[in-house]
Amino acid sequence: MRLGIRSACFCVLVAACGSSSTGSNNNALGTDAGSDGTSSGSSSGSSSSSGSSSGASSSSGSSSGASSSSGSSSGSSGSSSGSKTDGGAATCAGPGYVVTGSIFQASEPWNTAVDTDPVSSQSSTIINWLASAGGWGNGNKFQIDTSITVLCADASTPMVTYATSGGCGPDCDVGHTTFPVPPNGAIEGETGYACNGGGDCHMLVVDVSRNWLWEMYGAYNPPSATTFNSVGGPIIWDLTHAYSPTLRGSGCTSADAGGFPIAAMLFSADEVAAGHIDHAIRFILPNAEIEDGDVYVQPATHTGVASASTTRPNAPPYGVRMRLKSTFDVSSLPAGAQVVAKALQKYGMFLSDGGNIALTATSDTFTTAKWSGLLAPTDLVSIQVTDFDVVDMGALITTGDNCTLNGYRVP
Repeated sequence: MRLGIRSACFCVLVAACGSSSTGSNNNALGTDAGSDGTSSGSSSGSSSSSGSSSGASSSSGSSSGASSSSGSSSGSSGSSSGSKTDGGAATCAGPGYVVTGSIFQASEPWNTAVDTDPVSSQSSTIINWLASAGGWGNGNKFQIDTSITVLCADASTPMVTYATSGGCGPDCDVGHTTFPVPPNGAIEGETGYACNGGGDCHMLVVDVSRNWLWEMYGAYNPPSATTFNSVGGPIIWDLTHAYSPTLRGSGCTSADAGGFPIAAMLFSADEVAAGHIDHAIRFILPNAEIEDGDVYVQPATHTGVASASTTRPNAPPYGVRMRLKSTFDVSSLPAGAQVVAKALQKYGMFLSDGGNIALTATSDTFTTAKWSGLLAPTDLVSIQVTDFDVVDMGALITTGDNCTLNGYRVP
């Protein structure tokens, strides 16, 4: 079973429900069948953008919020190979929340620094191929999408029954028949829980009462209904568990085509305002610029490019980690963009899904800081594919995308 999924937290995320704001839905849709879509939108105070590709679907959307919330958290520091910032239990009120440190409280690939890791022997081959094949897509613009909302649930949050559209199979945690739905929240690209804009409509919820991250793709709750519909989900991550290289299972997808937790690699306006992002960042590419043949490299556990054979052996595979070169002069960028670039130099970015807008950040609907005047979607467009190296990676996984339950699942 494959789900065509694309979407995006944070090692130092501070997200609190604030005053009304408008977010953009700039990301293009990625599908497991290998087609791309387009999406356009705008972000309050920043330039709007659109992407295009050979896909059949399109979407636009904006999100706004006016409710308020507050919370607090505490955490301890720890160490691992590389470095990371451990998070502690977060608290939340309403859909927004405050958390310091990584929402994942154990060492994971996405919260481990790789600034001193060796460059892959295949780096030049992959980088040169990607540069010659169109670079980042979207007119080769290294652009930022800010449409995905991250919500918070606690013990008081209602658990709502959901219904799948069928076929989720072992990839999803369907043994859990209800999903936390914070009041006054919103799904990706929308002002509430109704999926009206035709987008991916991801729903990402950090559950601080269980220390779980709930993610769903294609979430939809008509205003007159009491049951969520879902194309793919729920996907549940244990925020206290140290995942093995097979994550939730070899060949298993998640709310992201690559099998990653989306919220782990989104960066927020609050992080940028604080001056540091302590985790890897999620990035996407057009499907035609990703290695095909049902192959991927860990820590991905799935590929979104379905093909019986490999026709692009030099293309980057799902799960590849690219790192901005230390020689790149970040001082040439606007202040907010410098924060993102430094994270790309220290933690890099993981290829997680297919689409057209390269980088994914959170909507500012529920954050204290707002993107307006802080970071515009095009503030990183001077960065080229050739400014990156591929971090040393393991062998290609060639066993396909049939989900094998050999990873950790929540009870």
